Formats: sequence, structure tokens, C-alpha cells
Amino acid sequence: MLRVLVVDDQFLIRSGLTALLGAAPGFEVAGEAADGEEAVRLAAETRPDVILMDIRMPGTDGITATERILAEAEAEAEARAGAGAGADGGDGGTGRVRPKVLVLTTFDSDAYVFRALRVGASGFLLKDTPPDRLLAAIATVHAGEMLFSPRALQGIIAAYAAPVTRDPHPGLAALTPREREVLGLVGAGLSNSAIAERLVLSAATVKTHVHRCMSKLGVSSRAQAVVLAHESGLVTRPS
Repeated sequence: MLRVLVVDDQFLIRSGLTALLGAAPGFEVAGEAADGEEAVRLAAETRPDVILMDIRMPGTDGITATERILAEAEAEAEARAGAGAGADGGDGGTGRVRPKVLVLTTFDSDAYVFRALRVGASGFLLKDTPPDRLLAAIATVHAGEMLFSPRALQGIIAAYAAPVTRDPHPGLAALTPREREVLGLVGAGLSNSAIAERLVLSAATVKTHVHRCMSKLGVSSRAQAVVLAHESGLVTRPS
């Protein structure tokens, strides 16, 4: 059962989303929040698996709330790891689950996409996404994959098509040639299974490479790895 926290300042949208989730097999509404501050509080209290996060809300916006929620969950996981309780990204039986955040908004803006990715969101969809696709998206991000609306993905590619001028990330030097190749494909939006097919590797091997890349680069989400891959010039420029 996937537990989902719904965050949106518009009552009708919240009601529609909770009704959809409540009627869908395998989903459970963990709570509802009307603003970012309430989202941060409820995320700590209800420990959802996935958070559907609006961006523009009164007071604390969705991106700021996402950053705080994920930072708090990460800090708790690190504290538990230091105490020997384990830090596998789950709850270890009693601890806090690190939620996946799926940004759901009416604003198809590249700036919002990039900001959401940089703070660790796992995906970005428009609110006009059909119900069946939304439910599938929630399951996808919960499984550790990333998900974007086609327009959002096109915006990411276009924004990073120009030559890279940023200094390379210091962690890149620690990556093996294969890890750099895998990171580039992650940055291009490929899933682990698609990367495995492209490189003729097993999905388990690709997963290991991705985890090692993230560890060496000091990023906590696949979304942040995508941004870093683009900013470091590892993603092939679209032809």
C-alpha cells in the first residue's frame, strides 16, 4: 500500500486527488496539506511514501517545502546510521521513510523544473495529467525512477544544449569510465532497464553503477544526479 501526502492550496484540487487515491487499489491518503509549512509538519508526522507537491502556495512554497522535508529525512537517516540503525532509504522497521516528491503543478516552467530537481524532487507533472498516468507516475517515483511531463523533459534538454561553462564537479574525477557513461545516460532520462539494454548489462549492475555515482558525487537523489550530469557536460547534445 503506497501512502501519499497531498499538498495543494486549492481545496477542489486536493479533494479530487484524495478521492482518486482513495478509490485506487494499492494507494492510501496519508494526509492533506494546504501550504508548505503544513506539508513539512505532516511529512514528519505521517511519514508518507510519496508526496504530491504543488509549487505556488501561500507562505512557504512547494520547492522550499520539498527541500526542508528531504533535508530533515536525510538528517534523520544519517543520525540513525550513526547509531547503527541502518540507512537503506527505508525505515529500518521503525525509522522515518525518505519520501519521494512528485511535483504537480499548472506551471510548465523550466525554472520550476530545475529548482525542483536541485532540491531533490523525483518528478514533475502538469495537473492536467490523466488519472491513470498520475497513479502510474506515483508508483514510478516510489520505485526510485524519475518522471517528467514530455514538455518538461524537452525544456531540460533545450536548456542544457548550449556548451557547458561551469567548472566540473570535483567528484567526477573519482568516477570510472563506465560510471561516467552510466551517469550520462541517467542525465538523458533513461531508466535503469533502458541503460542496461543500451550498454548490454544487467539491471542490477546498472543499479550498482548509479548508486556508486551518487555516492561519489555526494547527491542524494537521482534527480540531482540528472542535473549534475547536464551541468558537467556528460549528456550528449541533442542532434
